This record gives sequence, structure tokens and C-alpha cells, in this order.
Amino acid sequence: MTFSRPDHTSDLDTLPRMPAWVTSARAETLEDVAFLSGAALNHLHLVLGRVEVPQALLSDRLALRAAEACVAFSGRPERAGELRDVVHLLRPGDLPGPAGETYLAWRRAAERPVSVKALHRALRGQEVAQIAGWLDAGQGAPVTRAAMVLEAVLTEGPRADVSALILADAALAQALGWGHLVPLLAAGLKRADLRKHGDDLRLACHRALIFSAIESVRQAADLTRRAAHLKAVALKLRAKGAGGAVDMFLTRDAVAPSALPLPDRAARRLCDRLVDLGAVRELTGRDTFRLYGV
Repeated sequence: MTFSRPDHTSDLDTLPRMPAWVTSARAETLEDVAFLSGAALNHLHLVLGRVEVPQALLSDRLALRAAEACVAFSGRPERAGELRDVVHLLRPGDLPGPAGETYLAWRRAAERPVSVKALHRALRGQEVAQIAGWLDAGQGAPVTRAAMVLEAVLTEGPRADVSALILADAALAQALGWGHLVPLLAAGLKRADLRKHGDDLRLACHRALIFSAIESVRQAADLTRRAAHLKAVALKLRAKGAGGAVDMFLTRDAVAPSALPLPDRAARRLCDRLVDLGAVRELTGRDTFRLYGV
């Protein structure tokens, strides 16, 4: 009997690809789907442990994806571009609106180590004891625990989709020993899945995590390659404050020139220079109020 070697080829010859038997499998039973989700999460765990992966940038990108899914669940029209605008172009004193607050909640939840205190900060309006109680509702294996937390929150508050999904991802992260919440479930679930219970909800969560883990590994490889190119380009930049600006690009999904530690005109010149060098992209397609990202 012979066994094929695992494919460890990646964009930088360092990050292992998700095995083809995970990405192409079509499982139907709960047991088979659970096996595949475990394999996918284990592979994602290995990728997240690689030092070359820009962890904060990946987390911020996944938070945007999760927020977009939650906004769609609520029936609102905003998508990624609009969510970026409402958060990154927000002026002092302005309110972000429901869609913007959803995005901010995901960003706050993902940017700090998982704890009840951090989740309380992310989910403004939720009591600390209530958050702790919901997290304690999860028992058993990681995905089962996440599904139980999801169901507990939605049973108490059927419209609390954002809180439920953030806390479910937090429970999953704690069970897997991850220091930070990784936004996974929202992007893989359908709106109808949020009304399921018991084994049906567990099955939906397993399927969602297979999808999201595969996509997150792909995203990690892409961002790792782009981040490496930006770091190489940064060595050639001589503008004062360019190093701090590059650090911002390496940790944020999108950056407005006005947020960079440079005078306004210098910031816009640096962004244009980085675009010309293929190190960052202009994300809006507009001539004004532009946003840039890796």
C-alpha cells in the first residue's frame, strides 16, 4: 500500500495547502461532516501558527467578511465596500449606523485576546454575567460547544444574530486553544441555519466551518504573499513615517490616507507610490475619499 505525500507547496513555499480530500469531499452524515470540519480546523490551526502569516491583517479581513454576512442576515443592503466606508471614513461625532456597528463589533471582538472582558467591550449593551453565562452553556467538543452557545444566545434573543455568532466563535476559539477569536461561522452559515436546533444546528456549523476554514487558509496564503511583497518594498521607502504607515497596512484591512502618520499630501503620495509598486491596492475605485489595503 502506498500513500501520497502531503502537499506542502504554498505561495511562499512555506504555507501548507488544505488537502484536496478536504476541499473536494462531499459528506452527508453528521459523523462524516464532523470529521471533515475537524480536519479543516486542524489545518487552519497549523496555518495560523506560522509566524509569516499577518495575523492581525487576516483577522481584520475575516471580521469584515463576518460583518458582511451578518448585515445580509438582517436584510440590509450594505456589503464590504459600504462597510469599509462607514467605518474608515467615519468622522468624530458621527454614528456608524446599524451596519457600521455590526462591523465595529466584529473588529473589536477579533482584535483582542478572547476573554469575557474583551467580549463585553465588543458587544456593547451585553452584561458581563450574561456573556459568561452564554459561554458556559457550551459543553463538549469544540464545534458542539460553539453550536450550543449559538443556540443558547438565539433562544434567549432570536434577533441577536451578531452577539450569538461572535460568542459562538469565541467559544470555538477557547475550545481550540486559540488566543484570539477567528471569525468563521457567520460567513459559512445561511440565514435559515440560525433557526435550527440540536443536531441540525451542529451539522450546519460543521458545514460552515469546513467552508470558512478552507477560505481562511486561502486568504492567509494570499495575504502572506502580499505582506511579504509590501515588506520588501518598504525597504526602499525613504519618506519619514513610511515605516509606521506600512505597519498600519500590515495590520488593517483598509486604511484611509488621513489615518497614516504622515502629512495629508505625503500620505496620498505614499499610497499612490505603493499602488504603483503593486504593494497595496486602492479599494474603492473612486477619485476621492479613497481607501487602500494589502
